[in-house]
Amino acid sequence: MSVVHWYVEGVEYSNCNCGFGCPCQFEALPTYGDCRGVEVLRIDKGHFGDVDLTGLNVAMLYAWPGAIFEGKGEVQVVIEERADEKQRQALETVMHGKETEEAATHWWVYCTMSDTIHDTLYKPIEYTVDIAARTARAVIPEVLESTGSPIRPPHGGGEHRARIDIPNGIEFEFAEMGSACTKTGSDSSILLDLKDSYGQFNILRHSGTGIVRA
Repeated sequence: MSVVHWYVEGVEYSNCNCGFGCPCQFEALPTYGDCRGVEVLRIDKGHFGDVDLTGLNVAMLYAWPGAIFEGKGEVQVVIEERADEKQRQALETVMHGKETEEAATHWWVYCTMSDTIHDTLYKPIEYTVDIAARTARAVIPEVLESTGSPIRPPHGGGEHRARIDIPNGIEFEFAEMGSACTKTGSDSSILLDLKDSYGQFNILRHSGTGIVRA
């Protein structure tokens, strides 16, 4: 159960190896049997107790040999290097699913379903995102480069727009879908080489008790 009161609100962008409309969002098995990807978050408003988290960027890389609920995964958190020591400790706690009620957030689930929690990295995080346009760019030196864009139908016809609405979700209530690509670098403990796979753009509002409904 959460003891320290915390809240994080911001714009999240994610890319995993599944096809557009990730099966996990529909309680189905991963497109290719395994699950691996990355999420990046810009914290527009946040605190952990009396520690202000507003304005910081954070990312998480993850991988499982099968579906997430089968476990045996690995995760690695990346915190923007300009965060001070208290902010680093706070963000690592939150992203590792601590000070959080059981199964209340996807971060809790990700870490509980992982045998390996890699050392947290502290790096510059360049991150721009536009939910309405379904675009994003994230660059973490020697860790990853990722870009998100609208889905473009193979038959042509410009951009395709699709959205997912999950009223009882543990990550988001509503998200725009897109296409994304991610390549990891030498400092990443998790290998990603994703091309034109599932992209997600959404507002995230989390606390130690789960999603804070808009």
